[in-house]
Amino acid sequence: MPIFTSHDGTELAYHVKGEGEPLVCLPGGAMRASAYLGDLGGLTAGRRLVLLDLRGTGDSQVPADESTYRVDRQVADVEALRLHLGLEHMDVLAHSAAGNLALLYAAAHPARLRRLALVTPTCWAVGLDSTPEQRLEVVRGRAGGEPYDTAIAAYERILDVLAAGGTPAPADWTRAMPLAYGRWDEGVRAHIDASGREKNAAAGVAYAGPGAFDPPATRAALRRLTGEVLVLAGELDSYPTAALTAELAGLFPRGTADVQPGGAHFPWLDDPRWFAARVERFLATGS
Repeated sequence: MPIFTSHDGTELAYHVKGEGEPLVCLPGGAMRASAYLGDLGGLTAGRRLVLLDLRGTGDSQVPADESTYRVDRQVADVEALRLHLGLEHMDVLAHSAAGNLALLYAAAHPARLRRLALVTPTCWAVGLDSTPEQRLEVVRGRAGGEPYDTAIAAYERILDVLAAGGTPAPADWTRAMPLAYGRWDEGVRAHIDASGREKNAAAGVAYAGPGAFDPPATRAALRRLTGEVLVLAGELDSYPTAALTAELAGLFPRGTADVQPGGAHFPWLDDPRWFAARVERFLATGS
């Protein structure tokens, strides 16, 4: 397991899978160890995946200063990894909450990115969001059987509590989890069960803490990015919705949006062959 030292002395780990051109992979969660990414639907057939364990997750060291869990302060970790790998330019794939880390890295180091794949990304760094009504329209389309009917009811309660300024019950978050997947089987249930072991909950709270984002400044900086960007949504995912994905892609000079049919928030699990082929095509051609 390779280790490198970041700017503040924190030792960070990464895992290498596959052969070929390197693809730096940033995990979401927020602050979940990279193990949940697996081989990203078989991308290892043509790519050398460099899966970073963010500070305080997986095999990476807990930092001495836990305020460095805030996402904008982790941009320096990504740059330290690039330097460690000896890459002048790099291809990056970021999933979910790590979309914010990738956006902030792109804003700070636009010349270092060749191609960027944002997979079902959250968009806090650029101030984009979907409405509860838009999210509900997506999830209610899955009604008509279990476990989805129970999950939809839980999701409705979550949105009601959030709208009232409250904290949703953890049990409702658990009940709503089937909505994050386009299929429901033992493999998916194991993926969900692993989440609790793989996440650093305290770091996840700090990740998007006060002061982490300056959306106008980030949007302006992203206009300087000359590399290609793919923003990939899942047809069944309520955040980001397909419409939000297209809006995010429009912030880049060379941005493309696409939607995986039947995919949800972890699209490489829902249809590995489709996912890997789509991402590999983008990495090879930029389209």
